[in-house]
Amino acid sequence: MATILKEDFIESIRDGFQFISYYHPADFIRSMATAYRKEKSPAAKNAIGQILRNSKMAGAGHRPICQDTGLATIFIKVGMNVQWDTDQTLEEMINEGVRRAYLDPENPLRASIVSDPIGTRKNTGDNTPAVIHTRLVKGNQVEVHLAAKGFGSENKSKLLMLNPNDDVETAVIKQIEEMGAGWCPPGMLGIGIGGSAEKAMLLAKESLLDPIDIQEIQKKGPSDNIEALRLSLYKKINALGIGAQGLGGLTTVLDVKVKEYPTHAGALPVGIIPNCAATRHVHFTLDGSGKASFTPPDLDEWPEINLKESEFTKRINLQDLNKKKIKAFKAGETIYVSGKMLTGRDAAHKRMVDTLNQGKSLPVNLDGKFIYYVGPVPKVGDEIIGSAGPTTSNRMDKFTDTILTKTGILGMIGKAERGPETIQKLKEHGAVYLIAVGGAAYLISKSIQSAKVLAYEDLGMEAIYEFEVKDMPVIVAVDTEGNSIHTSGPAYWKQLIINQS
Repeated sequence: MATILKEDFIESIRDGFQFISYYHPADFIRSMATAYRKEKSPAAKNAIGQILRNSKMAGAGHRPICQDTGLATIFIKVGMNVQWDTDQTLEEMINEGVRRAYLDPENPLRASIVSDPIGTRKNTGDNTPAVIHTRLVKGNQVEVHLAAKGFGSENKSKLLMLNPNDDVETAVIKQIEEMGAGWCPPGMLGIGIGGSAEKAMLLAKESLLDPIDIQEIQKKGPSDNIEALRLSLYKKINALGIGAQGLGGLTTVLDVKVKEYPTHAGALPVGIIPNCAATRHVHFTLDGSGKASFTPPDLDEWPEINLKESEFTKRINLQDLNKKKIKAFKAGETIYVSGKMLTGRDAAHKRMVDTLNQGKSLPVNLDGKFIYYVGPVPKVGDEIIGSAGPTTSNRMDKFTDTILTKTGILGMIGKAERGPETIQKLKEHGAVYLIAVGGAAYLISKSIQSAKVLAYEDLGMEAIYEFEVKDMPVIVAVDTEGNSIHTSGPAYWKQLIINQS
């Protein structure tokens, strides 16, 4: 009978979450490298290149791949012959491991978990509690899968309660077409089929822990209905032309995972959960011989990335811009921006809009400024700021009309598409929307020359900062005429793929 010591278990959880904060799984790196080499869309290739460069930098620097260091999710199988040497419950030990990981002074991770979710939404400060799925199994080992799930992708999850004879493939494709780019493709797609409503979603989430193997199945051919479904969905989803960051391109998914379970005769539950370009998970087993150890990916796994500076056609100083000058911006063009910008995301926007609706002045002046939708990771050592990639912009859509109307703001920087009403408001106000690459947070942080909190310090990572940046890479997503790259890019590449097939 194996005896698992309390500290061995807690420290294994701590080390695992630290490890996945800065290392992508090796299979993910290899799959992204393949996507980079075959990509023909310049914008998508550049985005994948930034993600891969960011991945290697994060691994070398032991700093977070993404500013959203995720909700801690644990799948654990406990052998029924295991004995524990502990004065805590399994849940308490797991949460202590998460707490230690996220508060590690050498690599502090962003605390994103809020309690009282429909009330005060107060940040718990240490990213606990984790979401834990426990099974008792045969044996004398403890098997653990850790994942740090970002919520740009989690927010795009779907549960479909289909009729028994409905076509799963058609239903999934429809959801992907409607999903947009907020989940930060390219990544993996997890699908759970069967069981009950909650079982289908659990299957989908668990499937994302499996290694990427779609290329092996393509070579040998499908061996069952599930593999055939995976291959068909992989081909048809990539043929949609959505591409990296929704810019249009050849690779939208790196793999499609499917798990199934028996279900009721009168139903067909289907869970759909995408995993973003910050895919982070690791597996370990404890047998009583000590804590887990983790092996980093080999440096040779990352390809050489040649991001051509010529692809960024303009260098712009934000302080030199005005309504007239931004009319020259064209959707799809890539630029480097320098100068000062403000930051703000969900909580800050709600507070600003509430203040404006009360007829009061804001604590910051947005007139003629750009606002970056970001919640950065805490800095360490001599860093200016921790990883600082964009958050999903359409969560700010409901605030945008008020902000545009009452502040004189010139534009916003975030990731993924904006809704049609927001695009219309941008056009009416002669404002622009730029995007940075989701999944390139550590790389982006290196363009930030100074950072200071200007307002709402109590909101923690959601406070309003002033960033001064130098040569921060961005893409014009919506220009002052209301043209959107997230509409034109995928449409162009979808048609091109159809024509070449």
